[in-house]
Amino acid sequence: MHGRRAVLKMGALALAVAAFGRRADAAPVVLTRDPRLADVVDHDARLVELYGEGRWCEGPCWAPALGGLVFSDVRRNRLQVLHGDGTVDALRDPSDNANGNVLDAEGRLVTCEHRTRRVVRREADGSLTVLADRFDDKALNSPNDAVLAPDGAIWFTDPVYGIRQPDEGLMAEPEQAARRVYRIDPGGRLDAMVDTIDQPNGIALSPDGQTLYVAESGAALNPEGPREIRVFAIQADGRPDEGRIFAALESGVPDGLAVDSTGRLYAACEDGVRIYDPDGTWLGRIATPGPAANVAFGGAERRRLFIASGTSIHAIDLKAQGLAL
Repeated sequence: MHGRRAVLKMGALALAVAAFGRRADAAPVVLTRDPRLADVVDHDARLVELYGEGRWCEGPCWAPALGGLVFSDVRRNRLQVLHGDGTVDALRDPSDNANGNVLDAEGRLVTCEHRTRRVVRREADGSLTVLADRFDDKALNSPNDAVLAPDGAIWFTDPVYGIRQPDEGLMAEPEQAARRVYRIDPGGRLDAMVDTIDQPNGIALSPDGQTLYVAESGAALNPEGPREIRVFAIQADGRPDEGRIFAALESGVPDGLAVDSTGRLYAACEDGVRIYDPDGTWLGRIATPGPAANVAFGGAERRRLFIASGTSIHAIDLKAQGLAL
């Protein structure tokens, strides 16, 4: 993710792996479907568990200025920082059931909160500024995940999980007529951009900001609902087109998304992290011990993929590189 001041060196993190990480060595974790996966990750790369004491880990965000990897433990109601030496500190406790995290264009942490149904920005003194909590004078559903666009805007998804799952927020009836994707422009204006998705979840943008990816996780609440990743072209007026299916899943639902510097898409899914070429080809996957919830690039060269999966935070080193900070 994005950081602006100190950059933690991967050498320190590698030493921490030796001290506290556990390798998933029982079976190969890199499963190839297309030979182009060799440009992304070595076949014998190993997954390392960096942290394993969560309830439902989410929202990984590489934030060196805050000490390392920021992540949410949604169901424990805590926002935490995983440092390079393996220690974990609370950044906010309680966190209002924080979920997705991203850094804005100035390196400030932006967080989606379920309990308060808002998107907030953490200022340098630790205070919070509300970026979005209402649309058309009605409360949002429960902001879930966010991404920074090249123009400085923050896009975020707003499904109903935080008002429908008692361990992830406060139960309430939706006030919004749809579960939308919103955009907060650099000046603070909130616009509804997509309202055709049942339960928008993970979100990502291509490196040039011209392609929007959204995880459609409707099947999480309705077994007959959709389970796919949708892709939208950003038109000349800055709004997405009608969209299309980019990838369909056979089971589970897609969750958090990330892209690398070449535009490949990484999707947290029931069977691990699925990796797709921008042309839609499924290249392969990185298997995780349980369902993957979210992913983020980090490390000194942005070649380490952090994976939030249930109670754990995992990491794997790639050949591919995340977007520039």
